Amino acid sequence: MSVLGEVPQGLPAFAIPWITTADIVPVLIGGCAVALVSFADTSVLSRVYAARTRSYVDPNQEMVALGAVNLAAGLFQGFAVSSSSSRTPVAEAAGAKTQLTGIIGALAVALLLVVVPDLLKNLPTSALAAVVSASAIGLIEVADLRRIYRIQRWEFWLSIACTAGVAVLGAVEGIGLAIVIAVIELLWDAWRPYSAVLGRADGVKGYHDITRYPDARLIPGLVLFRWDAPLFFANAELFHDRVLDAVVSSPTPVRWLVVAAEPITSVDVTSADMLAELIETLHAAGIQLCFAEMKDPVKDKLKRFGLFERLGDATFFPTIGTTVSRYLETHAVDWVDWVDWVDERR
Repeated sequence: MSVLGEVPQGLPAFAIPWITTADIVPVLIGGCAVALVSFADTSVLSRVYAARTRSYVDPNQEMVALGAVNLAAGLFQGFAVSSSSSRTPVAEAAGAKTQLTGIIGALAVALLLVVVPDLLKNLPTSALAAVVSASAIGLIEVADLRRIYRIQRWEFWLSIACTAGVAVLGAVEGIGLAIVIAVIELLWDAWRPYSAVLGRADGVKGYHDITRYPDARLIPGLVLFRWDAPLFFANAELFHDRVLDAVVSSPTPVRWLVVAAEPITSVDVTSADMLAELIETLHAAGIQLCFAEMKDPVKDKLKRFGLFERLGDATFFPTIGTTVSRYLETHAVDWVDWVDWVDERR
């Protein structure tokens, strides 16, 4: 039967670790991998147990503490330090509630190394594995997995892939696989975001998606188009195509195309070039491109790209309502808002 074996006696000595130039790259690669696993382990465990006790966890504070303790461990030839998915459940099962548990545990280990290092040399490793396994089972939140599956299935499969990756490939490879899948999903959502043509639904404030409000009224000659994502190289062409589709689908000849830009949090160079092309295309068709509710940082980017001056300050509006009012006034369009109709009846 495999046993723990002898434990070196005494506390580790202080020493500043030095490496040769040839070791810098391997150490950096290994250090980054250890840091990734350590932070992932610490982040997951802290959030799980904080949720159980309704406590708040500051990730920045966790990172500072993790870096400080690993720096100290390196000066005493210690192993990389992180929260432990094995010791933490054991401590909780034993009734631990505060950081005092860690202090007492550290003192107990130091006492064991100095006084009785041979005390546990005949302890079967299977006994340690049984203690860890029995406690770690409590980390598996089956109810949470079922809830995630109902709400967002891709996140459920992401958790399954991460678990399988760690079990089959190893900790670093498994976490790396989960990160790659998450990034792909993020890019996919940003690449094909939701967009909508907005109309005025009677009895409801604001302008809303006409697919959700089929009875919403459209303003003759005005298309209100909403894009629910940042504009960047991956979705610029799709934005261009959907805007033109909205123009073609309009039941009346279009004079103004207004982008409800509040969800657009960023514009890159590729999308700026696309907007420049879109401006030319719409102008050639006699259509004015306008923006409503665009955030000032995004406006600043358009100024750097030269698009703000090209469109003119008069084509940027603080709200959709002011845009509609200006359009109705400019083109003398006979269109009565339901709010105005209610006010007249009063």
